[in-house]
Amino acid sequence: MSPGTHRGNEGVESILPLELVDLTYIRAGLRLVDRISVRLEGKGRTLILGPNGAGKSLLLRLMHGLLSPTSGTVHWRGQAVSRVAERQAMVFERSVLLRRSVRANVDYALSVRRISRACRRGRIDQVLERTGLLGLADRPARLLSAGEQQCLCLARAWSLEPEVLLLDEPTAALDPAATRSIEQVIDDMASVGTKIIMTTHDLAQARRMGDEVLFLHRGALVERTPATQFFDEPESSEARAFLNGERLP
Repeated sequence: MSPGTHRGNEGVESILPLELVDLTYIRAGLRLVDRISVRLEGKGRTLILGPNGAGKSLLLRLMHGLLSPTSGTVHWRGQAVSRVAERQAMVFERSVLLRRSVRANVDYALSVRRISRACRRGRIDQVLERTGLLGLADRPARLLSAGEQQCLCLARAWSLEPEVLLLDEPTAALDPAATRSIEQVIDDMASVGTKIIMTTHDLAQARRMGDEVLFLHRGALVERTPATQFFDEPESSEARAFLNGERLP
């Protein structure tokens, strides 16, 4: 299957819905994620917003299985995170790239997943073309620009054909042109059926990209609404203050 197709097209059962039940994470006595319960289904793009310290990145890491909750559960279609690890992927604000070529970085990710060498070449070329990196395939990854490196991180994730992609501030510190390139790749992934769950501090980006918004404050889920409604008529006083640039208590 190529990066332009979706797992569901081959009859593989979806790992969605993702259901969080009373999810709590406590560190050093501080309740950083506070009894979050939410059910995420289907396709589309879920944007997680909130002020600094709201628990956005921690929530993604709990979903992905990088952290274990203090209490509560994370279930993908009723299964534990460990059972669906190969069906979802995560890209960080600053992901680690190997000291190898662009192509070799993607090839390594596929080899770890035990994709046969015969299948890897074609898949690598397809995903590099879709992300605009095919002409840079033999360049050392660490010599790429910041935007190109982030595109490579997305290409590496896309090559694994995840049903769900978790993104933690994927365009932080990038210039507008690089940001738009990253957004286009994310749009392309969403268009072939990949569920996107993403944090961002860029409200303009959230307006452009979001289908729905989860708004967090002090580790709690304060509001869940369609993106257009969130920006036009937020339900909570906390969200209204946040959108107005006010400091939240």
